[in-house]
Amino acid sequence: QVQLEESGGGLVQPGGSLRLSCAASGRMLSISRMGWFRQAPEKERELVATILSGGRTVYADSVKGRFTILGDNAKNTVYLQMNSLKPEDTAVYYCNIYYYTYGGGLESSGWGQGTQVTVSS
Repeated sequence: QVQLEESGGGLVQPGGSLRLSCAASGRMLSISRMGWFRQAPEKERELVATILSGGRTVYADSVKGRFTILGDNAKNTVYLQMNSLKPEDTAVYYCNIYYYTYGGGLESSGWGQGTQVTVSS
């Protein structure tokens, strides 16, 4: 069972920055991809950014040029650097990873508890 621990959220003014971290722990052979998602009140959870094992990244159009996803496979940790934050970025942010098991399978970690990001003046 792989567990996730997200951190780094908080209250920030528009135009400010935050850096989120997500550490994965448990029995994994290797990580296939890591991603950040967010869910605003009364909205569905949406993909923010993902990074594949080869380093390729994918971003939602709404965050391109402002957010950067970084992965540290040695530490099983994924980061989300968020700059030029806007009120519409307010949401609970969750990370998720897909990992290879020692049995040769590919599994999802599921969701952590999330971390709240609030952008407001």
